[in-house]
Amino acid sequence: MMTSALAYAVAALAEIAGCFAAWAVLRQGASAWWLLPGALCLALFALALTWVEADAAGRAFAAYGGVYIAASLAWLWAVEGQAPNAWDLTGAMLCLAGAGVILAGAGRG
Repeated sequence: MMTSALAYAVAALAEIAGCFAAWAVLRQGASAWWLLPGALCLALFALALTWVEADAAGRAFAAYGGVYIAASLAWLWAVEGQAPNAWDLTGAMLCLAGAGVILAGAGRG
């Protein structure tokens, strides 16, 4: 098993890449062949969430939501060339704080 932080990072990158593949095909006119690696990425995303050290799937998924939001903004900047604004960053920090609270209480009943 790997650490939850690494599992969440892999899951986020895989989910965003998979969803972006569909976005590129349906919204930007990319070749439908992009859906194939996109589907593989989405499968990796689902697998990676099983690596998270949590006592219940729903708790692992809920905490992942904050990581996904922050990773999506990193994608926005790195891949799409648009810098997140102050509202984006504030929202992401709030979501990451929420994810931290969920994970801190995981397994404590």
